[in-house]
Amino acid sequence: MSNTVTPVHIIGASGRSGATLCRSLLADGVPFIPVVRSAARWQTTGIGVTPRIAELGDRNVLVDALADATRIASCAHARFTAAVLAAAPAQARFVLLGSTRKFTRWPDVHASGVLAGEAAFLASGQAGVMLHPTMIYGAQGEDNVQRLAALLRRLPLVPLPGGGRAMVQPIHQDDVTRAIRAALERAWDGPKSLVIAGPAALPYAGFVRAVAQAANLQPPRVVTVPAGPLMALVAILQYIPLLPTIRPAEIRRLLEDKAFDVRPMTDMLGLQPIPLADGLARTFAPRHKS
Repeated sequence: MSNTVTPVHIIGASGRSGATLCRSLLADGVPFIPVVRSAARWQTTGIGVTPRIAELGDRNVLVDALADATRIASCAHARFTAAVLAAAPAQARFVLLGSTRKFTRWPDVHASGVLAGEAAFLASGQAGVMLHPTMIYGAQGEDNVQRLAALLRRLPLVPLPGGGRAMVQPIHQDDVTRAIRAALERAWDGPKSLVIAGPAALPYAGFVRAVAQAANLQPPRVVTVPAGPLMALVAILQYIPLLPTIRPAEIRRLLEDKAFDVRPMTDMLGLQPIPLADGLARTFAPRHKS
């Protein structure tokens, strides 16, 4: 970490990735300015730093919030990228969060927003990088691993399309934070786009078994169910109390391989991601904090 003292303006600081980044910077004495939409929500993070309040859709307010920014980390949805670029000082450097959802064969509002944000950034000529994380787990209140563990506690078997053979490559929240911090310290030559992921891909069924083991649950029985009937089933299950909600579109995405080469990440950011077993151990450790 360099000795620079210019503060990092963190957009979306009260969200999971934003708040985790703030806590990391605070622990190391790195100055930062949270930029949030709601003062009340920011207060719930317990981070005792005065925020700046700005709606990303209100250009004048956002211009004021970023007027002195030299380094901007945006943990807000990538669809706001154009608004952030338009409001920021010309000399600012950027680290923006996108998502590997941009690669889906079935684009939704989330994926389309990521693609639009990435296109705006790459066309801007601004120095920085848009980081595209895979499934993020391990944050306080995250609903990927924890929701899956909640399902495994209640279901006698796990129905998966294709038997859960599609590949996934989750990344721990700590690695997302490390990637953002490393990117903030790099002198980027124009705008770049970079996938960040866990160290290795594995079949989704293997991911389910790893979560069960880390949560001290019995090894789940995985059964193959065609995607169509399974999507219809989860539409019904949403009405059953105590079962976490699963959306049909999530079932469809379980048919997609989400495996990525992490060498560009390690080369550009010097980051060796946490193995899944270690990350899950952190996630389920008592009183763990990301």
